[in-house]
Amino acid sequence: MSVLAIGLSHRTAPVALLERVSVTGDALAKLLHDVQGDPCVAEAMVVSTCNRVEVYVTVDRFHAAVTAVSRLLGVHSGVPVDELTPHLYVHYEERAVEHLFSVVCGLDSMVVGEGQILGQVRRSLKLAQRRGTVGATLNELVQQALRVGKRAHHETGIDQAGASLVTAGLTLAGDLAGQRALVVGAGSMSSLAAATLARAGVTDIVVANRTYDRGARLAESVGGRAVEFSAVADELAGADLVITCTGAGRHVITPGMLTRPVFLLDLALPHDIDPAVRAVPGVTLVDLETIQDSGVGAREGDAVESVRALVAEELRAYLDAERASRVTPTVVALRSKAADVVESELGRLLMRMPDLDERARDEVAMTVQRVVDKLLHEPTVRVKRLATCPGGDHYAEALRELFGLDPKMPEAVTEVEL
Repeated sequence: MSVLAIGLSHRTAPVALLERVSVTGDALAKLLHDVQGDPCVAEAMVVSTCNRVEVYVTVDRFHAAVTAVSRLLGVHSGVPVDELTPHLYVHYEERAVEHLFSVVCGLDSMVVGEGQILGQVRRSLKLAQRRGTVGATLNELVQQALRVGKRAHHETGIDQAGASLVTAGLTLAGDLAGQRALVVGAGSMSSLAAATLARAGVTDIVVANRTYDRGARLAESVGGRAVEFSAVADELAGADLVITCTGAGRHVITPGMLTRPVFLLDLALPHDIDPAVRAVPGVTLVDLETIQDSGVGAREGDAVESVRALVAEELRAYLDAERASRVTPTVVALRSKAADVVESELGRLLMRMPDLDERARDEVAMTVQRVVDKLLHEPTVRVKRLATCPGGDHYAEALRELFGLDPKMPEAVTEVEL
């Protein structure tokens, strides 16, 4: 099985199209189920964020899988495949792994180096695990990608290479001192927004969330106050700055709710704020498309180059390990066959020499086993090492041919110690 990644992001599609394709909640679970249920797909994981919608699958037929996944993206988004296809990118095998590593490190984000993508990919994996749509290949790959992402953030300055989406959006708001802020939502992005406002010196922060208790906890953490979600319209009347990220899937702020000049930062996808509010006098709306067009946070420097080198290093290590793993079943089969031969020959010896005492039997058995282990040690070590090279599968094939191993035998052997 090979890894295939198909998706679209802020690099290939306008925000308006990303908004149409984005899936959350039950819709995300349904897409995941349908992708994994396709005959071309063995494992599946979907990453859907404000910047991207990507489907990672393991397949044995490339073209059929690309067609199937593209069709399902179109079906679930309501976007015709012909309209969707020009914005899709397809990565296969090594390129798919490299792309995922780059994504979790923040290299492919709208704001270079933002750290939220790590949590988003982790949640995507957990959903796929709960739904039973990932197996050993994707699970191990994504776990490794998350480790690469953590390493990038711990060992390089990628976090400073570009601001978070929140910081990038707030740079367009000007001076925050003395402003009254309303945060709508209490998820990870809203929590980051509230914390960023507090660090910037904003002391009057109001949090509105559908689950009041969660909103209250966030408000308490930044020295603000919480209100019921139904009070959003009333709070807008006194707010100078509003940040939204609810995942509601519909507009929670519309033009008719605005009665005074206000700066609005919409970090949700689909949008929380009706773009028509821009027609209201004194209202400024910054959304993901605005941030993308502004170029805020798109700086690159030494940290980015360091992360790219790290990704290349981790990619080589992953591919070496993956190639080596392909030869392991053959080595297991060889060891198993050798164990069977030893057992058979010792049985024949004991039948011919029934008078051997127990001590002599044990010594003969240990001697024969040591001889076999020494003979097999060098070729098995070498074949594992050679398997990490391009074309390494041929060495496993040669081993099976030389020792007459049953091609189906490696999959049947599970308990022989290497």
